[in-house]
Amino acid sequence: MVAGQRPDTEPLGGPAPAGQAWFRPLQQALQLEAERGFDDLQGRRERFSAFLARQCQEAPAGLNPPQRKVLQELAAAYTGYGGLSMARRQALVRRTRQALHELQRALEPPSPVAPPRLRLAAEPDQPRPEPLRPGATPALYPDTPLADIRGVGPRTAQKLAALGLFVARDLLRYYPRDYLDYANLVRIAALEPGRTATIVATVRRTNSFTSPRNPNLSILELQLQDITGRLRVTKFFAGKRFSSPGWLKAQQRQYPLGATVAVSGLVKETPYGPVFQDPLMEVLESPNAPLQNQQIGRLLPVYGLTEGLTAERVRAAIQPVLAAAAAWGDPLPAALLEQEGLVALPTALTQIHQPANQESLSAARRRLVFDEFLLLQRGLLQRRRELTSRPAPALAPPAQALAGTRACGSLMQAFLELLPFPLTGAQQRVLAEIRADLAREQPMARLVQGDVGSGKTVVAIAALLTAIDAGCQSALMAPTEVLAEQHYNKLCEWLPQLHVSCALLTGSTPARRRRELLADLANGNLQLLVGTHALLEDPVQFARLGLVVVDEQHRFGVTQRNRLLDKGLQPHLLTMTATPIPRTLALSLHGDLEVSQIDELPPGRTPIRTAMLRAGERQEAYGLIRQEVAAGQRAYVVLPLVEESEKLDLRSAVEVHRQLSEEVFPELSVGLLHGRMASADKQAAIRAFARGESHVLVSTTVVEVGVDVPQASVMVIEHADRFGLAQLHQLRGRVGRGAAASHCLLINDSRNALARQRLEVLVHSSDGFEIAEMDLRLRGPGAVLGTRQSGLPDLALASLTDDGEVLEQARRVAQELMASDPELRRHPALAQVLADQRQRLSQGARLN
Repeated sequence: MVAGQRPDTEPLGGPAPAGQAWFRPLQQALQLEAERGFDDLQGRRERFSAFLARQCQEAPAGLNPPQRKVLQELAAAYTGYGGLSMARRQALVRRTRQALHELQRALEPPSPVAPPRLRLAAEPDQPRPEPLRPGATPALYPDTPLADIRGVGPRTAQKLAALGLFVARDLLRYYPRDYLDYANLVRIAALEPGRTATIVATVRRTNSFTSPRNPNLSILELQLQDITGRLRVTKFFAGKRFSSPGWLKAQQRQYPLGATVAVSGLVKETPYGPVFQDPLMEVLESPNAPLQNQQIGRLLPVYGLTEGLTAERVRAAIQPVLAAAAAWGDPLPAALLEQEGLVALPTALTQIHQPANQESLSAARRRLVFDEFLLLQRGLLQRRRELTSRPAPALAPPAQALAGTRACGSLMQAFLELLPFPLTGAQQRVLAEIRADLAREQPMARLVQGDVGSGKTVVAIAALLTAIDAGCQSALMAPTEVLAEQHYNKLCEWLPQLHVSCALLTGSTPARRRRELLADLANGNLQLLVGTHALLEDPVQFARLGLVVVDEQHRFGVTQRNRLLDKGLQPHLLTMTATPIPRTLALSLHGDLEVSQIDELPPGRTPIRTAMLRAGERQEAYGLIRQEVAAGQRAYVVLPLVEESEKLDLRSAVEVHRQLSEEVFPELSVGLLHGRMASADKQAAIRAFARGESHVLVSTTVVEVGVDVPQASVMVIEHADRFGLAQLHQLRGRVGRGAAASHCLLINDSRNALARQRLEVLVHSSDGFEIAEMDLRLRGPGAVLGTRQSGLPDLALASLTDDGEVLEQARRVAQELMASDPELRRHPALAQVLADQRQRLSQGARLN
């Protein structure tokens, strides 16, 4: 079996087929385990380690006793996988992937024909070549094993396997992590320490000798001169074999007096002036002669390496693959490339690994980044097409959707009249966009972004009432019981006055109440259901579900969202997030949704004063808490941990609660709230704090969303350097909801300069989107979100902070392709690439 074939089994928990098809799900499971951090992933039926152990015991036929022994040893190793350290898990996974690769090659029947190529070319069904003549160089295809590539061999292939590289395609997509700029041609006098550079100079003197202090170290020295000055260039040779006088004289003869030499390398400062560190040198026929060395005077790629694998070896291994890649074709047609100003894929791959200059490198990177974004956006648009493919109920007459009069929905208008404040302009604009979507028979799929306190919930309630007014049921789903109960309590303030029935369903709902609720929901008597993940359970059935509102969208995966949608005929979907997301990240994560932004705060909100304190200044925070409590206000103290950790020297919520209640504030009532508490205890703690029965609430980040206490005016965040900026901004939003001046104190006990720089951003800015943009730049998209989004491909080269323009370009092209060729019948090579990507992502989804 070759790596490009489809698996015949599911990666975890499925039956083990016989023969070659046995290998593919194993390799996929190993790859996903490596990608997801070696956490012993839980599949649908069993964990990764159990699957590996079982599959290794169910080996295919045709193995000899030594090969079976290898698999038995691996099976035994995986039975104890859960107890291994991270380093040992990584080593075991690498060893397993290499062993399976070698076993697979051993079972393949001998044939002079190269394996079938991955269908990437514009002619995906091109026939295989004729058998090669003896002695001929075999053709390379994307799935050619690295050990079969001339110049690589089994030993280097084994080292490359430690980097997760097994076939030619893997090596080609192993992009450099940096470049040394040897193309910077300067004079000797212009050399700058800390920069890479190339000089062309004349040899004035040569010398070679063995170090008097180390007989295993030999040295070659050249005195070079150009019109601006002189420079000594030194090369070191470690090893006894280099100490031979004959060998040293031969080195001297390579650089005769008067010869013109090109030298490249990193320039370092010494007490005797600038020198080259580990220089590359080449003698030129003349000062203007072309260079033969592929590294001197060029941008030299730098790759991630592993033990026993040098940079030169990686560059040499990539060379034959680059030469072969020109024949693999390009999934994008030439007309599209010309229209978008993009280089061909073979050119891009060559220039990313062997750039001729900075311009060629930039053009190559742009093309490869465009491809990553195009595949991402095409997948998101396909998801949106599937989401909106079936007709949905029109929940308001189109002519009235934007009218804003009482006739355009009596329930919604009555609700707005109950509010003690008018909607802001941004709220009115977003509500108009939502109602326009609801008026269509195409399902709405919209994301509403809004900073803390911008009034997203009010807009969502107005939308829910629009659906109810049209004779449909509505659902509101929140990620935690605390937030779901907060929403339910808010709704209970208004909905009884509107004669709208509403209920709450969470994991803590008693069985009797649950049965009554489900019965009312199924017969249509219950109009609005609020809940957590409990809404996804199979017994929850709606009579006529018209609108689903998902709060804190980024905390739910696509699969969870779709399970709720499947409970309606084809309901409209409105998602909300209070986590500000920069546009590039929003397009990448929510490209299947239309995005609305509430970018205006209600008038009268008191600005929150934010300050950063050192750990030794904690008493100042406690003094402010005493002062505010004496004035009738309340305070939060937030910590990242519930209990103390042996590995992390951090204060815990439990310990700080004991300290504050017994030592610091014995005269005050101090409450405790964390995620491990029972739901009833959580609600009791929140109610006591909201009523003023407790003055200080010590909490973990469970208060990030859902706790709304207008009298809270102080937020103290311990170990603030442990939080992301966007999360700190969310926590800060728990105060400043009343008329009193509010304070957020960030206690930073880290000496890290970057941590202080990050927190300074929060001190000086209250703009959630500005803070999120900086958080994205400093920590990356995965850390900003906090959760891995199901069904989205990884970006190997693209940067969401630096490549926004290319993302917009790729999104436009993806939209044009979706409109003109939705099935990609005129782009079969691109369709094949997308199909391969979907297969890989679906395998990943099974492991989640």
